[in-house]
Amino acid sequence: MAHGFSPTISIRNSVSPARSLFSKTRLRSCKQLSSMALAHCHDTSPCSSPSLLVFSGGTAFNGVVEELKKVTTRVAHVLPVSDDGGSTAEIVRVLGGPAVGDIRSRCLRLSDESTSEALAVRRLLGHRLPLDPSEAKLKWHKIVEGEDLLWDGVSRPYRETIRAFLVYFQNQILRRSDESFCFGNGSIGNFFFAGARIFFQSLDAAIFLFSRVSQIPTESLVLPVISTNDRLTLGCELWDGTIIRGQNEISHPTNGRTEQINKDYTSCSALPSRIKRVFYMSSEGSNLLHEVFPAANPMVLEELTKVDCIVYGMGSLFTSICPALVLQGIGEIISSRSIPKVLLLNGTHDRETAGLSASGFVTAITDSLNRTYGAPHKSLNNHTSDYINAILVPRDGQVPVDIDILASQGIFHVVPVDSIHDRNVGLIFDPKSLIKALTDLICETATVAVKHPEAPISTSEV
Repeated sequence: MAHGFSPTISIRNSVSPARSLFSKTRLRSCKQLSSMALAHCHDTSPCSSPSLLVFSGGTAFNGVVEELKKVTTRVAHVLPVSDDGGSTAEIVRVLGGPAVGDIRSRCLRLSDESTSEALAVRRLLGHRLPLDPSEAKLKWHKIVEGEDLLWDGVSRPYRETIRAFLVYFQNQILRRSDESFCFGNGSIGNFFFAGARIFFQSLDAAIFLFSRVSQIPTESLVLPVISTNDRLTLGCELWDGTIIRGQNEISHPTNGRTEQINKDYTSCSALPSRIKRVFYMSSEGSNLLHEVFPAANPMVLEELTKVDCIVYGMGSLFTSICPALVLQGIGEIISSRSIPKVLLLNGTHDRETAGLSASGFVTAITDSLNRTYGAPHKSLNNHTSDYINAILVPRDGQVPVDIDILASQGIFHVVPVDSIHDRNVGLIFDPKSLIKALTDLICETATVAVKHPEAPISTSEV
């Protein structure tokens, strides 16, 4: 059996041959386990304030961050730096460097809201300029000159700090007179972030500054999966041999348009074939000869060795989650940990995952962590259940949950979670229900590990 806990399937009313592997006398309800866990846990246990590492992109998981903060702030958010769409794309085009949009988005979600000034800072850094380039440029000039109403409520120390890096960003744009920068739909937070990164010549320093300015709890970490000042390009190989260059081209091509991206797979043409793997490419060339192998951020590797739970967040599977997993060292550490390793299954399909079942999501994550289709000498051969040992599923979700195939992969713990309908993206997890299910899972695991160190965890219902 895999590293970590070995639970049984817990989808209500589902029947699987896997159940015969476990004694009925070992079955307990989640409620019973939760009661035992709460009675047993102390303030220093994972039950009271669990530490998590979450692989995610900048959009889907944002919806549950506010709810997660109520339970724990001990979270390492690992985010990709290869986005080449929207406001980020224009910054990368003119100034180069890694994409910071997802990082900025998560930092804003984690930022302080306890005072009027904190809200004013959040409003300023979260502001987007008008879509029309001329209107956007006029608005930008008012902001950078310190004359816009967005500065209301921001005290002088904060104003001078933030404005200094906006001015520095503006100067960097002006120095590149051969490039015409388009401010349309631009994010003030992205501009601040880019100014800080270029000034310090360090992505980590820029994140630190942004975190302090927005007063993110010190135990909440926002980590780029690759710590770099270089531009990174994501590529993918389809099963028919097609190579696609660029995250946006893979996930939701916009043909250069700057409007809000629609990630529904029905909103753009289907991929000619399913995705086989994702990889990094150099900024020159467009074929497999230009594949590169960047190193994982050492801070991500360190956090993986310490946390109580690893979460693969919902969102863009191949362009948000898998780019973090294909890096050397990630699979090695995850497979060695005996902790909950939880997949949050998407509620709807997108262009990347059209036609995939739950086991298809699991296979994609396993292949990425094993680097199955990359260079042979860099690949691993770990079992699926070394990487994932539980799945949380939104009720009435669009992605089929193929219980028997999951069982054959070694995954016996599938937990349904209440869902809600979002008019922009479709069916999603109910945030409160999701965080409760996740923290219950962590607490149950810790309790059983203490009471029965050699025993598998089994639950019969949710």
